[in-house]
Formats: sequence, C-alpha cells, structure tokens
Amino acid sequence: MSEIAINCLNLGKKYRIGKGSPRYATLRDTLAGAARAPLRRFIRSNGANSNNSIWALREVSFQIPHGEVVGVIGRNGAGKSTLLKILSRITRPSKGTATIEGRVGSLLEVGTGFHPELTGRENIFLNGAILGMRRDEILRKFDEIVAFAEVEKFIDTPVKHYSSGMYMRLAFAVAAHLETEILLVDEVLAVGDAAFQQKCLGKMSEVAKQGRTIMFVSHNMTAINQLCPRAMLLNDGRLEHIGPTNEVVTDYLKSGADSEQVWDDQTRAPGNDRIKLRAVRVVSEGVRKSEVNIDQEVAIEVDFWNRHPGLKNVCVNIYLLDGLGNVVLSTGTTPAANSLREDWYDRPHPVGLFRARCTLPANFLNDGLYHVTVYIMSLGPMMIEVDAPQVLSFNVFDTGVMREPGGGTGKWVGAVRVKLPWQTDFLGSEHPTQLPG
Repeated sequence: MSEIAINCLNLGKKYRIGKGSPRYATLRDTLAGAARAPLRRFIRSNGANSNNSIWALREVSFQIPHGEVVGVIGRNGAGKSTLLKILSRITRPSKGTATIEGRVGSLLEVGTGFHPELTGRENIFLNGAILGMRRDEILRKFDEIVAFAEVEKFIDTPVKHYSSGMYMRLAFAVAAHLETEILLVDEVLAVGDAAFQQKCLGKMSEVAKQGRTIMFVSHNMTAINQLCPRAMLLNDGRLEHIGPTNEVVTDYLKSGADSEQVWDDQTRAPGNDRIKLRAVRVVSEGVRKSEVNIDQEVAIEVDFWNRHPGLKNVCVNIYLLDGLGNVVLSTGTTPAANSLREDWYDRPHPVGLFRARCTLPANFLNDGLYHVTVYIMSLGPMMIEVDAPQVLSFNVFDTGVMREPGGGTGKWVGAVRVKLPWQTDFLGSEHPTQLPG
C-alpha cells in the first residue's frame, strides 16, 4: 500500500453559470441556431462568453499521507465543498487528477446518500453497502451507530419523517462509525445543538487516534486548531497555503482584514433625513477583521452622517447577538446604556461625519459567531434615527490561552469568558471542632 492516501494534481473544476434548464427545440429554433452559429463562434473567440463560467477550483495540488488529519478552511465560495465532492466521487474534475487509496466515508450535506423512503435501519445498511462493507461488518457497528445518533425510537421510521437534527445525527454516526480508511467531513458542526456538536468533536478526535485519514472542512477555528495538526487554506478556488495549522489559521485570520459594511451612497444607507449610517466595522490589533483572537481587544466602530445642524442627545447603540440570535450585550453612548461618559452625547452635533467606537476588553467574549446590530437614537423626545439589524458578523477564535494543555475542544458554556479574580483561604485543620466563620 502506498504511503499516500489522497493525491491531487492540478485539480480544477469549472461550472457554467447563467444557464437555465434546456428546453426542447423546434425546427425553427434549430434553423435559427445554425444561422447564428458563426456569430457565436466569433463572440466566444473574442472572450465575450467568459462570464458564463467560473472556476470553483484551479490548479490545486497536494498530498495527504495515511493517518493524517487535515483541516480545510476558507471563506464561503472558496472551493472547500467542491474539493470534497470531487474526492468523494460525487462530481468529476474538469481538469487534473484526484487519486484516493482506501475506502471513503463522507458527510458532505445533511443526509447525503440517504434514501428518504427507506427507514433509518435500511439506510445504515445501504450506506455500508455503498462503502463496500460486508453485512457482518455493518451489524457489528449497528447498535453503536444507533446509540450515538439517539434515534432508537425512530430507527424503523422512513428518514423523510426525520427532523434535520435527527438526519444529521444519523448521517454523522454512519460516516464516523463504519470502518472506512478515509473520512471526508464538511461542516458537521453547522447543524445540531451544542451537546451534539461536542459529541461529534469527541468522536472525530477518537477516529483520528485510530489512525484513519480525515479531511475536515469547518469554519470553527477552535475545532480545526485542536483536531488538525495540518491545515490547508483555499481562496477563490486556489490552494494558498498548506502547512502547520497555527500558521494556516493565522493566514486565514489575516485575510479578514477588509471586513466592514460601508454605504457610500447616502440615499441607500440605513437612516432618515436627519442621520444616515456610513459604515460599521470590527477592528482588532489596529486592523479590520472578521475573525478576532479571544485574547485581544475588539473594537466596533460606527460611522454616521449627521444631516441636521445642532442635533443633540444622539445615542449610538450596539446590540451584540450570538449565533443563535440571543442578545448577549447591549451598550450605547449614553450613561443609561451601560457606558462610561462620552464627550459628544449631549453636545450639539454639526453637520458632518462622526465615528463612535466601543472597545470590548480582551478575554471577554466566549469563542463563536457574533452579529452586530446598530441603533442610533436621539433623545428628548426619543426618536429612532437608524435601525440596522445584524449589519455585520465576526468570529471570536479560541487561541487556547485559557485552556490547560489537553483541555479538550468543546465550547465553554456562556456568552462571555471573563478572567475573574479568585482567592482560596485555609480555614482550619483537617478535622476542626469549629470552623471560623
């Protein structure tokens, strides 16, 4: 057996865009098409047809040895899912080669490979057979799969009646428990509750220790950092960096330096004829970022135009929502909104551009996705001037600074993870007759 489990050479995938479903042609259509053919060939030869296709992957080359766990990261549309679909033989590459040695199990989308009319039990055996496994192999793992998925009561129910969470639990259980040499997982943490996500991480860590080859696509940098010794970064279909995970993740985080929402046209900006929103951005370490380290300060900047001369008592408010939409923080530029005093609140505002900036301390937010909602109000009487819900999102990345070595990959409970002072005092001997009190 070769030492290489996955070998990709100049891999590329091209998709056509902007074309609807083909329709049946009439004789008139055929004759007209033949007459227009020379013109179409001329247009294509001059590059005018180039916008009808995109390269989802371009010249991607890498090798993964047997037993290695590799994370795949990148922005939406970078080509991550396309790569795994090629490796799992769902789609063919447009150019290049992808050679795989070993049986492949994949979890690319909720219920991939499941037949909706078949029961959970039947789908387990169907998936195992597709993977080339014998019936006795599947039977040996069957009870473990069902217990992990927590679908015992519904195992003989057609999966078309499953919720998305049940679908995902069973799909992951099948992919992770059946004895394949190579496991391809795409965003398994995107669906399911926190307990299930923790369970998946634990199982993937267990599978990795068994010496199986894993390619793990995720936007969860904590999981990538903890599970994968090596990672690859895709950007616009190209492989930008493959190497130690900490180096690749650092490159990925830097790539979010242009993360902001900007309205150059005041007529389209949120607001009214008195105040208009100009921009919202997240800043850390002096640069704009969409991914910030947990142990760095995070500033949220709000730029707005004041169009009403002498407007007073302007209050810029920020609501911070977690990935589930729960408000975990609200603050504003007035003392009543949990802020320190700020100079411009009760002063007349001249016409022009203003910037309000709120800084969150390091080691404050827990890791995860956060959404920024901006409200701007004027008080006396109170009027909402700008209402801009969830205009910007950013991720807080767990660098491990608050974890002990080997402390696991699970998410800590709570919206904040603040370093607080603790003190332990000795109150008496081992068997005191009376404790001080």
